[in-house]
Amino acid sequence: MCGIAGILSDSIDLRNEKESIFKISRSLKMRGPDAKGEYVLPDAALIHRRLAVIDVENGAQPMRFGKYTIVYNGELYNTAEVRHELESLGYEFDTDCDTEVVLKAFHMWHERSAEKFNGIFAYGIYNEESKELFLCRDRIGVKPLYYALVGDTFAFSSRMESLLYVRGVRPVCTREGLNEIFMLGPAKTIGKTVFSQIRELPPAGFMYYSHGKMSVKKYWELKAEPFYDDSSEAQEHTHYLVTDAIRRQLVSDVPLCTFLSGGLDSSIISKVASDYFKDGGKVLSTYSVDYVDNDKYFESSRFQPNKDSDYINLISDYIGSEHKNVVLGNEAVAEALIEAAQARTAPGFTDVDSSLLLFCREVKKDYTVCLSGECADEIFGGYPWYHRSEILFEDTFPWSRSTDVRRSILKEGFLPEGEDYARSAYLDTLKEVSTLDSDTKLEKRMREMFVLNMNWFMQTLLVRKDVMSMEASLEVRVPFCDWRLVEYAYNMPWSIKAYDGREKGILRKSFENELPEIITWRKKSPYPKTFNPVYLREVCSMLEIALADKSSPLWEMVNAEKIRCLMAEPESMSEPWYGQLMRTPQVLAYVLQIYVWARKYNVEFDY
Repeated sequence: MCGIAGILSDSIDLRNEKESIFKISRSLKMRGPDAKGEYVLPDAALIHRRLAVIDVENGAQPMRFGKYTIVYNGELYNTAEVRHELESLGYEFDTDCDTEVVLKAFHMWHERSAEKFNGIFAYGIYNEESKELFLCRDRIGVKPLYYALVGDTFAFSSRMESLLYVRGVRPVCTREGLNEIFMLGPAKTIGKTVFSQIRELPPAGFMYYSHGKMSVKKYWELKAEPFYDDSSEAQEHTHYLVTDAIRRQLVSDVPLCTFLSGGLDSSIISKVASDYFKDGGKVLSTYSVDYVDNDKYFESSRFQPNKDSDYINLISDYIGSEHKNVVLGNEAVAEALIEAAQARTAPGFTDVDSSLLLFCREVKKDYTVCLSGECADEIFGGYPWYHRSEILFEDTFPWSRSTDVRRSILKEGFLPEGEDYARSAYLDTLKEVSTLDSDTKLEKRMREMFVLNMNWFMQTLLVRKDVMSMEASLEVRVPFCDWRLVEYAYNMPWSIKAYDGREKGILRKSFENELPEIITWRKKSPYPKTFNPVYLREVCSMLEIALADKSSPLWEMVNAEKIRCLMAEPESMSEPWYGQLMRTPQVLAYVLQIYVWARKYNVEFDY
């Protein structure tokens, strides 16, 4: 993967913006440590940082063809097919890079070219003749792309922080941003960010920009279609789509491994990858993460019934992988909360972020590319809220059913419209849901849950995976985000999807002959978190410093007394803040990350 950025301006001679361009490039270095490139004109500048994965010797960017220049971040998994079609139309190629394929596809088909791509990507193409910029993002939103327009200066980047180095862009957080943080975070509304001047190009979005005018459209969206396969055919087709997605994503000119948690999703990916490696006479390497003394402090719950460590060696031995278990220190996970917030340029997923950052750094010591099992739960109904009717039909976000715990840590009267803001975000999402007239009440709700989970919970996890892995200069691919699989799963009836009444039942049944039975039918367990009291103690110590800082803007927002009560009585929090992974230790860490973010970026609050 790579880091990309660009600036267009009608009033600034960008050849004189060397310091700003340097800072933008430097802020993207971890996303692309192998090479850098710039293309600077008086009214346009394109910036690129490369993490070389395919055709390492070639593929330098920005890349030019005729009047077009591209900066590209991503991987195409159907490069050969698109390239072959272009060659049949007379195009010739100088590299094996997908960048050249994307560039020449745009030359041929313009914005319709995105419809031909299967991959994860975000890119910008500048037309030097018309002075027009085209931006595009992959269907699911695996790769990020942010932009800002201030006066007649437009900028885009893979990272929000990069845009803060553009003249005129300020770190202003308005009431909208505060509602995003306190009422929805660590999730966020698609298209919005915590800064008022910075926006996100939506997944499956493309944009044209020229001389102060922009137009944003979508080239793909989920549509309800009749489903004609029976259960047996659905199992076969699911197996094909998943296997094909995984095998396509194993192509790399640099070392590749997989994450292996011992759960269903990562076990399927690792099994398919291991078989692929064996066909080439190689052995797959797999990685898992745990925490110091987690066996001692693990607490079984309805959401996390057992430890991953009980299953990892079993599946690793079964597929014949070389496995390494990375054990993280609890103090280090707490300390990395600061760096994780800075990497996001926003408060985030607390230790779920910081642990992944540290984990990816360990993996990066030996590997550049990794496959991970995110997003199977969202598209195949893996979360508890799909299966508990008292939650399923509750008219709210299932992972954050109440704003009470959020309200409890705020000062009285702060963000009085917060509940309405969260409610509107939920209702606006439902308006996007495509249904069939023949859908039953259950099927309609399952479509709503699919879109809610894809647009919110899944996006949170994808931002986490992209930011933390790229901060470690590690490319992580997510096969379950293949858009063909997403479309197929969206239209699959619940009676087939939840085969045998189980979460991800159809996925289990599709691969039951390729995995040990105990792995195939193991009850879902979420991403491992630390249960060690050392972590909570470290977080409380860091947060106490933040709460004592009366010069911080946070002082005017949060109820320090209530937060200290949580610190003293962690079990007093009656409901999770966000899904299965954010309870008291994570809520306290989230407040700490807000403080760190506000200080680091000198955030200007306007509310």
